[in-house]
Amino acid sequence: MQSGLEMMTIENKFDLGDIVYLRTDPEQYERIITRIEVSPGRLIYCTSLGDNESVQHFDFELSKEKDVLKSILGSSRDGA
Repeated sequence: MQSGLEMMTIENKFDLGDIVYLRTDPEQYERIITRIEVSPGRLIYCTSLGDNESVQHFDFELSKEKDVLKSILGSSRDGA
């Protein structure tokens, strides 16, 4: 007997606990994936930075690699 439920496969780019960087952050602070929200046709990754509550991002806003050049230039702009 079938239950009427179908299996859904979710292909996520990041996993819970992954350290990621926000591509637009000039300081390139480390963020951690704390929640993944699944909606029809999209995944939203919730990240935390220090004591800040979760902020929602799409996968294209995040990177597993730190943009070192951006972090150096971002820091130098503040001191200039």
